[in-house]
Order: sequence, then structure tokens, then C-alpha cells
Amino acid sequence: MLRWVIFVLVYSVLGFYAFQALKTATRINWLHYLYISVSLLAVFNFIYQFSVGNEGRVISIPMSYAFGFLLSVMAFNLVLIIFLFSEDIIRFLAGVYTKFFGESKEFALPSRRRFLSLIGLGLASLPFGALLYGMAKGKYNFKVLKYELAFDDLPDAFDGYQITQISDIHSGSFDDEEKIKYAIDLINEQKSDVLLFTGDMVNNTAEEMDPWKTIFSKLEAKDGKYSVLGNHDYGDYVSWDSEELKEENLDKLKSTQKEIGFDLLLNDSRFLQKGEDKIALVGVENWGVGGFKKAGDLKKASANIAKDDFKILMSHDPSHWEHEVIKDEYHYHLTLSGHTHGMQFGIEIPGWIKWSPIKWRYRYWAGIYKEMGQYINVNRGFGFLGYPGRVGIWPEITVITLKKKELA
Repeated sequence: MLRWVIFVLVYSVLGFYAFQALKTATRINWLHYLYISVSLLAVFNFIYQFSVGNEGRVISIPMSYAFGFLLSVMAFNLVLIIFLFSEDIIRFLAGVYTKFFGESKEFALPSRRRFLSLIGLGLASLPFGALLYGMAKGKYNFKVLKYELAFDDLPDAFDGYQITQISDIHSGSFDDEEKIKYAIDLINEQKSDVLLFTGDMVNNTAEEMDPWKTIFSKLEAKDGKYSVLGNHDYGDYVSWDSEELKEENLDKLKSTQKEIGFDLLLNDSRFLQKGEDKIALVGVENWGVGGFKKAGDLKKASANIAKDDFKILMSHDPSHWEHEVIKDEYHYHLTLSGHTHGMQFGIEIPGWIKWSPIKWRYRYWAGIYKEMGQYINVNRGFGFLGYPGRVGIWPEITVITLKKKELA
């Protein structure tokens, strides 16, 4: 209870301070009341959703929207506070100057300037509007990102071989069936040879996927559909009454993947065959740093393949690639990961800028990277989690074409 009281007090003080910009900019009372109403609605809905029926550490759809709306209001306030505080420093310095060097020798703060408050309100509306757009439209703004990767030792028959990767479905967050159907059709339109899913089918429990099984079972790839588990798939974020129930949940998720048509690789491997040529497809269970499950066993997964095989590794968390894969005695030509979501927020202008706060947590967080002659693609994710939207980092369908590098 005390934490909520402190939270409301801090929120109220910051909101009152930000409100000064609105009062300076306009005397229209209904705008003042609208701001107060929206601020109160956001905070009390957030408290209600997070204190009633809160189950597990991963938030439900109503909780996620409560968080999203509160985040939008707080982003609005934060920009205003930064703007007002900067002006207040100048006002304070002007008052000090008047005290010591002015004719009156009195300390007095100059009035706030209306045009600066208007500028502050305009700037504050940008993140506020962007976060609302991200919840309304951005979360289903699916993008197909295409890459060509060339390798010296790619088997000849696989020159031009096309892979579609999806990751981080997070079906428990979905709320628009037509948008998901559109995304599945978009995946099938790529007509890739193989489809690879790199984990996190659900948020909490296997039953979250039940309403979506029929839609996802329509995914097509002539050489098959393969998958691995992500950290959310194990049910680790739910308070189960017993370990048996947790195991039953995981078994149900595995059965669901089979129903959809995925061949789930649990520290295992398969071969993709074309005539006499083949590619080793390796899939590990989740392995991540920072408190995440380390069930992935690279040695076990690669037990049935040879060191000189061409290898594609599916591993949910890119930190696995950084800490283990690229240092392994086996050369994993291409690793496919997800997990980061690109934080669902950032700025990307191809060829110019790629930035998200997640880069401070993960060195490899979105797109293609190359180290020690090995590639990784970190998929930005198909779904969303926590904040129920995306801003600048859009849901991704990756299409990778393997090419045989021509000899010089």
C-alpha cells in the first residue's frame, strides 16, 4: 500500500509541475480539466489493473494497456518538466542577477513566457502521440526485411535458398484477428523454402495460443517449419500450484507447436537435403544471460552433425551467440535469434540510423551482425509484450537468401 501512496504523490507533484505549462499557454478551462481528467484516469486505472487480479510477472492485456496509457501521459509530462525546469533555471538566474545587480536589489522570478510553454506543449505531444499510435496501429505494422548472405562453403544446391524467420509471437497479447491473418498471409507470400520460428510463442501459459492455432497452422514452407523455445514458453513467470502443473503446461505448448506443424528442436538437429547436398539445422533450448534460463546445450544439439557441415543455428536469445556460439569449436555459419523485440521502441532509417534503448542491454539487438566469420540475425519480433504497441521498431518478418560466394 505504501508504495502506491508514494507513487501517487510523486506522480501528482510531477503532474502539477507540468500543468504549469498548460496554464501559461492557455486559459481555456476545459483544456485544464481534460488534462487533469486524463492524468487521473491513467494513474488510477494503472493502480487498479496492477493491484487487482495480478497473476504472474508478465502483464495481461488490460494491464498492458493501463501501462501503455500511463507511459504516454508520463512521457508527455516528462518532456514538459524538462522544458519547464530549463526555463526555471534561467528565471532563477535572472532573479539572482536582479538581486545583486539590479536597481531594486530584490529577488523576483520573471514570469513564464507563453511562447516557450507552447513550444514545450508541442514537443511533449510528439512522444504522447507516438505512444498512442504505437498502441493503435504500430503493433501490427508488419514489415518484411530481406537480406542476402554469401558464404564460400555453402553447398551448391542451396545457392538461392530462402529462409523466412519469425520470432516472439507472444500470442497472449493479440487482440486483432484480422491483423494476424494478414501477417500469416504476408509470410506465405514470401514463398520461402523453409520457415524458422525462434521462440516465445506465448507470454505465460500454453492456452494463450488456443485461439490462434488454426490461423498459424496455415503457415506454409515446402521444406518444413521448425521451431525452438524462448524464455516465456517454459511458464517461468506464473506461480504454479505444483511442478506437475508447470510441466503439463510445457507439454501442452509442445503439443500445440506440433498441431500447428512445427518440428520443435529441443537441443537437437535436422538436415535440410537437396540431392547430395545438405545443411545442418540446429535448435537449442533457451540460453540467456541476466537471470534467464540456461537450458540450451550446444554440444548436445550438435551431436549428430559434423564439424565441416554448413550450419544454421536457432537460439532464442542473442546473448547465447555472443557468449558461447561464436567461441565454439564448431563454426555456426548463421544464427537466428529474437528475444529483444528491439524494445518495441526506437528510431530506424535504413542506411542512416538504427537506435533503441535496448542497445544498452544487448550488444546485438536487431538485424544482421557478423563476428569471426559468423552471422547472426536478431529478429525484432512478430508480437509485442508489456507496452501494447510499437514505435519505430516494427513487427518483423525476416527473409534471408543464402548465396554461394563467387570465387575471385
